[in-house]
Amino acid sequence: MLRSGAVMAAGSVVSRATGFVRSAVVAAAIGVGAVADGYAVGNSVPTIVYMLLLGGALNAVFVPELVKAAKGHGDGGAAYTDRLLTVCVLALLALTAGAVWAAPAIIDAYTDYPPGQTAMTVAFARYCLPQIFFLGLFTLLGQVLNARGRFGAMMWTPVLNNVVVIAVFGLYLATGDGGSLTAAETALLGWGTTAGIAVQALALAPALRAARFRYRPRFDWRGSGLTRPLRNAGWLVLLVLTNQAAYWVTTRLATAAGLHAQADGVDGGAGFSAYNNAYLLWAVPHGIITVSLMTALMPRMSAAAADADTAGLRRDVSYALRGSAAAVVPAACVLLALAQPVMALVFQYGATDADDVAVMAGTLTAFAPGLIAFSGQYVLSRTFYALSDTRTPFLLNLVIAGLNAGLSVTAYTLLPARWAVTGIAGAYSLALFAGWAVTAVVLNRRLATRDVRAPGLWRSATAAAQARLLLAAVPATLLGYAAARWAAPAGALAAAGAGVPAIAAVFVLLARPLRLAEVEALLGGATARLRRRF
Repeated sequence: MLRSGAVMAAGSVVSRATGFVRSAVVAAAIGVGAVADGYAVGNSVPTIVYMLLLGGALNAVFVPELVKAAKGHGDGGAAYTDRLLTVCVLALLALTAGAVWAAPAIIDAYTDYPPGQTAMTVAFARYCLPQIFFLGLFTLLGQVLNARGRFGAMMWTPVLNNVVVIAVFGLYLATGDGGSLTAAETALLGWGTTAGIAVQALALAPALRAARFRYRPRFDWRGSGLTRPLRNAGWLVLLVLTNQAAYWVTTRLATAAGLHAQADGVDGGAGFSAYNNAYLLWAVPHGIITVSLMTALMPRMSAAAADADTAGLRRDVSYALRGSAAAVVPAACVLLALAQPVMALVFQYGATDADDVAVMAGTLTAFAPGLIAFSGQYVLSRTFYALSDTRTPFLLNLVIAGLNAGLSVTAYTLLPARWAVTGIAGAYSLALFAGWAVTAVVLNRRLATRDVRAPGLWRSATAAAQARLLLAAVPATLLGYAAARWAAPAGALAAAGAGVPAIAAVFVLLARPLRLAEVEALLGGATARLRRRF
């Protein structure tokens, strides 16, 4: 499991690194103003629609169901897998066709742009909406591989997606004049972005052949046991609907804030693209650390749940929370203390200037603390999915979505246009911490009913370990910020180069006094690998 997690983490690191290059090239090509907002919204719509109606269900339901089928069916679950894939592929085709047709209505629902920018955004959306099919295909095939213990390919093929998009926007940079986009340039950027997703999905084929998976469409669905996963998927669709309702509020508010900031003559794009870029960078540690770890753990947790092994399931949850936090908490400190130099290193090129970076850095600073809760909430919700319970996560998610929407509206109403997107990001962080706390209480009670010997939540070793990590985070963030400010006159690279080691040093020095066992384990593993190499 650790080896699989390391392979996935390595793939995710390379993917995120090329993603940084991709984001920098996109920002250099179209900046973070009106054109960038149109592209960001148009390119976000496929993911929104996909996750809204199908994506969350595929991500959460597939692995537990396939693991159970493999344990309970004589053919190892092969026929069940074929039936489930057939249902989902047909649903993806129908969803993609409907979304392309409804593109103008979707854009109108998420934005309040003037006619010229609306037309450009709709064009981007129509070129990008076919991504829905390929996003779904990528998730389906990746989950089949995960259920068979093949974890690496799903983390590595996004690198190809980034390479394609970098090439497309590099071509635009080389041939465009930097003015308003022509119809041909809009088509190039939109279709090029979709081509990257298609390559990402189709590149899983070699791994599927290596896993000896052969797909055969099956339409004999009656009495095949598909009712339970479809019912569970229904609750997840409702969960995603609530998330997207909150995201709809965020998008409307952020795009409106950008228009108001532009009208007020505010320097820097204080709109949706600034929010989106900060979010993408903020989510990087989560994708590398927590998603990799939980992807490797999910088959084992699903098997433990199927065998009613509550003690084993609790051990895996504790391991996931403590192991991910050992890396996520320091990463949150880096994003909080070094938001300005990190954003400058990634985005300050071409059409993106220092004022744009300042807006994005403020937004990233507001996001940063929420990374800890985001990671913890992800672990706990996947535990419910391993138990084949999707209803409870939906109900708990209402806390996060409701608070996120309400606090975002408050921030937009009370703050100046320059700071609105920063306030909206902070609203999400607060909502995540509230949701994490409530989910922890509910899951602890759920598992305690199965294992009466389990300790209470607040007396558990996991809660104590989380508290000690947060205690270490305070001096680490302060020292990292001070080091970055000291080195700032030498440039963004020097500031980041001074801040990151300072933060790491604090965690290393406090690991033993605060009994940060997971940090010591990470350090021990890294030291052992270095010794083997040298």
